[in-house]
Amino acid sequence: MLKIFLYTSMLFVSLTSFVNATTVVFNTSQGEIEVNLFDQTTPKTVANFLQYIDESHYTNSVIHRVAPNFIVQGGGFEFTGAWPLNSLEANPSVINEPVYSNVKGTIAMAKNATSINSATNQWFFNLKDNSQNLDLQNGGFTVFGQVISGMDIIEKIGQLDLCFKSNDGSGIPVVKDESQTCDDLSTPGIENVVVINQIIIFDSSEVTDSDLNPVNNTLIIPEPTPDHGDGGSSGGSFAWLSALLLMLLSIRKLVVRN
Repeated sequence: MLKIFLYTSMLFVSLTSFVNATTVVFNTSQGEIEVNLFDQTTPKTVANFLQYIDESHYTNSVIHRVAPNFIVQGGGFEFTGAWPLNSLEANPSVINEPVYSNVKGTIAMAKNATSINSATNQWFFNLKDNSQNLDLQNGGFTVFGQVISGMDIIEKIGQLDLCFKSNDGSGIPVVKDESQTCDDLSTPGIENVVVINQIIIFDSSEVTDSDLNPVNNTLIIPEPTPDHGDGGSSGGSFAWLSALLLMLLSIRKLVVRN
């Protein structure tokens, strides 16, 4: 009886401390976005993201960067009534988990350009298939969820006018009249920025991603190939390396950064 009690107690502790697979909803000023997180395969990244949600870190934060036809980025800034945006204090960085590919409709972690394990609070939605760039760059960018509804909202945000543009063409998405310019928003209101009102946990069931079909990142972790002997193996490796070299030379580097 004692053994059964101890086993039951240990099982209860294990279950209550386990980070469940989760569906979350981004409630934004432009509409709702529902995302299924990959808890089972990117556990550290999801746990990090859920901790920020639990701390209300993303509540009333803003989408602070759009790179047209590339990404929509948020998680690191808030609007306090004037430019520039106010930077939010981040927790320690999380280890990189580049399991899945940065295809359209996925959410991934942003990080410092020169550090593989530097993701903290910022994340981005992929507006298109960015796998050839982001799956390999800087150790690969960790995809930790997939949009299951609201991709139209993300695309809408991605098409807003941009102010305070960087050299790479990215900038802060703003909501304004067609007649207005960025100079007209020298004293902006909350209605001029894309606000993340709240991110809530919609479904914390143990497994919610079993019906999804995420694309694996095969640039960081190549899929195994059949063994055809020494001749076939070395020839295949040479061809693969040659193709990879050509790809790297041809890629126009677009960067996701904190």
